[in-house]
Parts: sequence; C-alpha cells; structure tokens
Amino acid sequence: MKQVYLDTFGCQMNVADTDRMELLLFHSGYIRTGEMRDADLILINTCSIREKAEQKIYSLAGSLKPLKVANPGLILGFTGCLAQQEGERLLEKIPFVDLVLGPDGIEHIAQVVDEVKEKNGPVIRTQFDKEKNYSIPELSGETPLHPGPSAFVNIIKGCDKFCTFCVVPATRGREKSRKAEEIEQEVRLLVSRGAREIILLGQNVNAYGKRGMRQVVPFHELLYRVAAIPGVERLRFTTSHPKDFTRECIAAYKNIDNLVNHLHLPVQSGNNRILEEMRRTHTVEEYISLIDELKSAVPDVALSTDIIVGYPSESHSEFEDTLALMERVQFSSSYMFSYSPRPGTPAQDFLDSVPQSVKSKRLQRTIELQNRMSRELGQKFVRQEVDVLVEGGSSRPGIDFRGRNPQYWSVNFTGDRKQICPGDTVKVVVEEVSGHALRGRAISVNRNGKRLTLGEAPTATG
Repeated sequence: MKQVYLDTFGCQMNVADTDRMELLLFHSGYIRTGEMRDADLILINTCSIREKAEQKIYSLAGSLKPLKVANPGLILGFTGCLAQQEGERLLEKIPFVDLVLGPDGIEHIAQVVDEVKEKNGPVIRTQFDKEKNYSIPELSGETPLHPGPSAFVNIIKGCDKFCTFCVVPATRGREKSRKAEEIEQEVRLLVSRGAREIILLGQNVNAYGKRGMRQVVPFHELLYRVAAIPGVERLRFTTSHPKDFTRECIAAYKNIDNLVNHLHLPVQSGNNRILEEMRRTHTVEEYISLIDELKSAVPDVALSTDIIVGYPSESHSEFEDTLALMERVQFSSSYMFSYSPRPGTPAQDFLDSVPQSVKSKRLQRTIELQNRMSRELGQKFVRQEVDVLVEGGSSRPGIDFRGRNPQYWSVNFTGDRKQICPGDTVKVVVEEVSGHALRGRAISVNRNGKRLTLGEAPTATG
C-alpha cells in the first residue's frame, strides 16, 4: 500500500477530520506512516484561529520543501481552516504545494488526490458544501482506526454567531447538523471498537438541530439518546455558546449519570462593552446567572473557558473586569490568548489600539491568576479518591498510567500494569497537584460492573 503522513493543528474537530481522511484514504489504498520521508502523500490539516497557529504551519512548510525536491512524485497537501482561508494565496506563499482543501472537502480527499495525479499540477478545492444537511457516511469493511478509550464524534459544523474576532464562519461555513440516527450509528460503532467515552463536537454544539435537519432534535434530547447507548460510560461535549446553553442542558447534567461534570463555556471577556464589541450576544450577568444555576444543580461541576485579552480599545479597567469574572466563576482551566487580528473578520478593520507590550502583560496576569485558581481547586482533590478513565500508559518517570477524571483533570498515577488496561475505570487516591494535573496511585479497578482491589487476583468468569 502507498503511505500517507498526516499532521494536525488546532481543535478537536480538526483531529476528527484527520481521522476521517485517514479512513477514506485507507479505502483508497493508503496506510498511515509516522515518518515523513517514507510518505507518498503528506497532508497538513491546518488551523487559522490564532496568528500563532498560522506561523507554526508556515514554519513547518519550509521544512517540507527538501522532501519535495528529493521526491518529485511526493504529493503535498494543506487541508483545513488555513487552506480554506488562504485558497490560491497559499500557492503563492508555498508554490510547491499540490493540493489545497477546505474543511468541506474532507469527504472528497481521495478524489482530490487522484485529480492531482491526473492533472500533474495543483488542485484547489475550497467551495462550501451546498447540501442543506451534514452527513458523514460510514464506510464498511476493514478499518485502520482504533478509537481508543475516548472518541470524538462531529455532530454539527459551522457557526452562525459571527463574533467579530472569529474566522470560523468564513472557514467552516454556516451551521449544519447531522441526523441523530447517523450520530447514534457512529457512536455504536465506536463503542464496539473499544471507545468508552464519547465527546460530541461542534463549533457550537448547543445550536445542534436548528439547521440542516428535517426532523428537529434539540441538543439536550441528543444527549439523552447518546447517553442511553449501551457501552457509553462517559459523555462529554464541546464547544458551547452561552446564548444557546439552555436550562434543558442544565437539567441533563443533573439527570444523565454518564454525562460528566465538566463544561467548557467560552466567555472571552468579563466586560459588557467589550462583549458587545465582540458581538457575543450575551452579557456578563447572563453568563454568571447560567453558571450559578448550573452549580446549584451540579455542585461539583468543573468549568473551563476561553479568554481574549487586549481586544481593540480594551481599557485597563475593562481588563480588570475579566480577572474579576474569572475569580467569581473559579474556572479550573482556561484557554487564554492575546488578541491578534484575523483575515476577513470585522475586527480586522478595528484600530488595534492596545500595544503588544500591554497585551503581553495582561496575558501574563491572566495566566498567573488561572494557575493560582487551578492549584487551589486541585488541592481539593488531594487525599480524595477519584474515578479515572485510563487513556494509556505513561513514559514519565515514576508514572505508569495517564487518564482523566469526570471533571476533565489530567490524572497521572501508578498502578499494577498486569491488572490495569486502557479503557478501564480505576479509583485513584490523589497525592499531589501540579498545574491542571493530579498525581496519585490506583487502588482499585472497575471491570464488568465489579470493583477489584488492586493486588487481588481477578475472579474467573465464563
């Protein structure tokens, strides 16, 4: 078989898209390799959400040119959001590229590769899918994919919110939802292949069902349907938008046992004027009200968010409002960025009035605050027993396994390698906290509905 090297930048949806391309190319005669020099086809799945992500991709592109010179038959492609954003301009910047494919072209990756071979020249495919529905057809037969204990499932693509700083509507298009039945079918397949945790994905999962469906299924109803599938031990979703996060979703957290107690809810800023400038369509008060209601229903819920500092015209006091909101909510973790203008967004035309030195100082203060909150929140787990889904072994000295607890904290722990396997749920006694990671030792493992104290011999079944 021919070999394909795949590299991914950006969000979980890009990870899921890369897995999809691997599957489609496998059925077209390609097998994945971890070595660029062995590849017949190299695909870089790109991100454009931040300027830094773009810089990393262009830096990587420079290192690919020698491979192309050494092997003229090598096909080199850029896919994903940067490919969608740049289109033909990408060929001007990286003239040795053979294909440029936007996110809506993922399903056609095998045909595009064939087109490159036939044309013996670059192919650009950045048109948005004109179909009103969003479908990811299943491929039967042999597959190279082994989902592992945790698996991503795309349920909606695109975004209709049009925040002034965000490139997603331009790179991913308008919102379209998949049929609930198709999603359930994929979940059953992933569970049959070993997945224990399902993570539902979308730029705005709470908008699921609003467009692209003949039979409307609200997002909270989808949660109940997926959670009821046998073998789904844990259910998560990301990312949410405060405007669409409903009370029915809060009720789902309380009523669905395997919907884990973690929510990623981007706020972006703690100041109402800046939120209005960002076109976020929610206020600080509305955001806090949602959080308070969720915490009242689920007291041990963990919260994470996205923060942008140094947005055009943000004053010092408005930045301080963001720190105050972070303190008020007590996020366990945050994705924090200083503002950078993105091509094609409304904010690109705003006067970028906050000096870079000020942005950097504000970002550092935000990171320091989050680090302190993470340490303090993590201390609450010390000497407690937590349930950890084992994701795999660890190469760290003195650590045997890694996984996550329901609140999405990373957990590194020691345990019996003869009795613990990826996909198991184990009880871990937490001994210390570092950043957003806990460290401890496993004391028991849950298997086949029974709790086995580690060190005991497994009971024979059959």
